[in-house]
Amino acid sequence: MADVRDILELERPVTPELTKEALLNSKKRTVERKIVSKRPEGMHREVFALLYNDNKDAPPLLPTDTVSGYKKTKARLGMKKVRHWEWAPFFNPARTDGAVFHHWKRTSDEQREYPFAKLNKQLDIPTYTLNEYNAHLKTTKWTKQQTDHLFDLAKRFDVRFIVMCDRWERANYGIKSVEDLKERYYEVVGILNKVRNSNGPGVSEKKVYVFDAEHERRRKEQLKKLFDRTPKQVEEEQQLLNELKKIEARKKERERKTQDLQKLISQADQQQTEHHQKEQQQHHHPNQPHGHQNTSHKKQDKKLNKKKIQQQPRTSKVDSVVSAVESAGIKFTDLRGTGVSLRSQKMKLPANVGQKKAKALEQALQEFKVDPNPPPIEEICVAFNELRSDMVLLCELRTALATCNFELESLKHQYEALCPGKTLNIPAALINPPADDSMGGMDGADGGAMM
Repeated sequence: MADVRDILELERPVTPELTKEALLNSKKRTVERKIVSKRPEGMHREVFALLYNDNKDAPPLLPTDTVSGYKKTKARLGMKKVRHWEWAPFFNPARTDGAVFHHWKRTSDEQREYPFAKLNKQLDIPTYTLNEYNAHLKTTKWTKQQTDHLFDLAKRFDVRFIVMCDRWERANYGIKSVEDLKERYYEVVGILNKVRNSNGPGVSEKKVYVFDAEHERRRKEQLKKLFDRTPKQVEEEQQLLNELKKIEARKKERERKTQDLQKLISQADQQQTEHHQKEQQQHHHPNQPHGHQNTSHKKQDKKLNKKKIQQQPRTSKVDSVVSAVESAGIKFTDLRGTGVSLRSQKMKLPANVGQKKAKALEQALQEFKVDPNPPPIEEICVAFNELRSDMVLLCELRTALATCNFELESLKHQYEALCPGKTLNIPAALINPPADDSMGGMDGADGGAMM
């Protein structure tokens, strides 16, 4: 282009010479522009993306509909004829005034009942005659006019007692609360149901609902007191609950320390008895020298221990089983916690019942075909707890019996090994021991055999 201007002798615009400094200045400007559009520090990337796009344009003031999308719905235009519609009348069978309405419908559709009429559900409000009222429904708190007005409101407002109480004519029929309306309504319905079921054998018996008005009044009064508490009272109640938790924790700590102390006392008593026994054994040989006495005491103790092992019966499991049977059974604790609790919590097994005992109890319930979760009535709770305690005792007795039989059999085999050729009916001899010297002879035989 510059060559053409030179040929035509036209003026050529003065262009600055390209130098190194000019190039560097242009790059710095572009870098500075990029730094201006940088995301501010502390702003999330999603928020910054809402403010600017790739072209750095300002955000739109109004929402725009973008043409680009996944799929655009297209109108399906065909050559078929359009179905004919007509402005047709209809009536709602739920209405009793015979009002006629209109709506659009296809001419090909059949004339049907208004579909929303099935949603009009009517309650069956009972009615009574004058003779029934005089015979069964008379009361001092309600007059017949008040009762008639109550059932008229029940029909109009479908037994919505809050609305009925609001529409109650206080000027003509006095002031009645929601609980009064409920109590009178359910009282009349229950009396009519009983009278008509007793008079007509073909009438199906309905369940009578008894409304406890006093309980409902107390419940609302307590709820109102709970709602009207001041922040100071709420804070005081929370402090009392925290103190109660601390008291229960200290009580558990005292019980644990008491158990530890009892264990220490029992261990000290046991050590004292053992020391006393050793002293008695040392007094049997007082004439021996001191040095020789210690060695002789040790030898004597060994001999005595051997004789005890030989003469006394071996350590048996019967004693442990008997002690377990004596402490058998389940001790159900009474629920003394704060707040409301279910009665079924009384039938819950205590925490000290082991898994083995709980499994045995479950098997016993299955064996005797007892429901493991009966209805938690007061009498059933007490009887069910006693039954499970007796079942645990029965399981312990069965275990004790099996252990005793095993011990008897082992003693019998030991006796036959020590006295070959002799047999002894150990169960009969141990259960019914003879009063004469036969047991002494058996002891002598045992002693001879042991020697």
